[in-house]
Amino acid sequence: MTNIRDLLEYIIKALVDNQDQVAIREIAGQKAVIYEIEVSPEDKAKIIGRQGRTANAIRRIVEAVGRKQGKVVKVEII
Repeated sequence: MTNIRDLLEYIIKALVDNQDQVAIREIAGQKAVIYEIEVSPEDKAKIIGRQGRTANAIRRIVEAVGRKQGKVVKVEII
């Protein structure tokens, strides 16, 4: 699973109840790639976690994989 988007989708869908409402948009810039995650309102708390711990863990994993591939990757939860 070397594609960052596939990895992010796998992680997010494992956490939420409404998997069909997961939307991931990729915005590629010159220096960075931004992934915008949108989930159902009921699942937003599961993605963010207590004090943002789950969201920060997701960001760290994706940024590490991106760094290994020579990319700067940012994750935003909408």
